[in-house]
Amino acid sequence: MPRTVADAERELRALASGRAAVAFTPQAPRTDRPLRRSAVLILFGALDRHPAEHGARTVPPQLDVLLTRRADGMRHHAGQIAFPGGGTEPHDRDAAHTALREAAEETGVEPSGVEVLGSLQPVHIPVSNNLVTPVVGWWRRASPVAADHAESVEVFRAPVAEMLDPAARGTSVLRHGASTYRGAAFALGPHLGGHLVWGFTGMTLASLFDELGWSVPWDPRREFPVSP
Repeated sequence: MPRTVADAERELRALASGRAAVAFTPQAPRTDRPLRRSAVLILFGALDRHPAEHGARTVPPQLDVLLTRRADGMRHHAGQIAFPGGGTEPHDRDAAHTALREAAEETGVEPSGVEVLGSLQPVHIPVSNNLVTPVVGWWRRASPVAADHAESVEVFRAPVAEMLDPAARGTSVLRHGASTYRGAAFALGPHLGGHLVWGFTGMTLASLFDELGWSVPWDPRREFPVSP
C-alpha cells in the first residue's frame, strides 16, 4: 500500500527520537570565528491542497517541508534556501526552544501548533564555525507564514514528493580557490521560485530522505554550479 501522511509522521518520529546523524560534507574551510551554537526547525506537515500529483511516489503528495530564502544581506549563506532557525540565546531551555523561537520570529509559525518529534545529532558548519542542532517538528495546527524581511525574504511549503522526483535532484558544485565541494541538491519548481536547495539544507534533507527510505534513484552526475 502507498505510504500515508500518518506513515510519514510515524517514520519521522522514529528517526528523530533516535538522534540520527546527518551525512554532511563541509562546503568551505573552517574559519577562525568563535564557535556558535544554533538550532533549525525541520518542519513537516500536510498541505490542505497540493499541486497535480507528480514526483516520487514514495511519499503522499500533500506531505511538505517548510523552507525560507535568506536575505541577501546576511553575513553567512546569504540568499540561500534554508530551514528557519538561528542562534541560541541564554534564556533558551534547549535546542527545540531555540528552533521554535527563531522560526516564529522569521516566519510567523505559531509554536503551539508544532509538535517536536525529536532532534538529529548536531552538525558543525565550518564556514561559520557554527554547531547546528536540527530539530524535527510536525505541524499539528498550521498557521499562516510570512517572511520577516530581516533574515528571510521568502517562506514557502515545499512538497516533498516534488523534491524527491529524480528530475529535481542533482549535485551542487562549489569551487573555492583550488578546492571543489559537492553535495546533494534539489531544484524547486517554478511555482516555488525555481530556487536551488543545496549546502547544509540540501544535504540534511537528502540524508533524512535516505534514512527514512523515501529516496528513489537519481543521477548524481547532474550538476548545479553554485557560488559561495
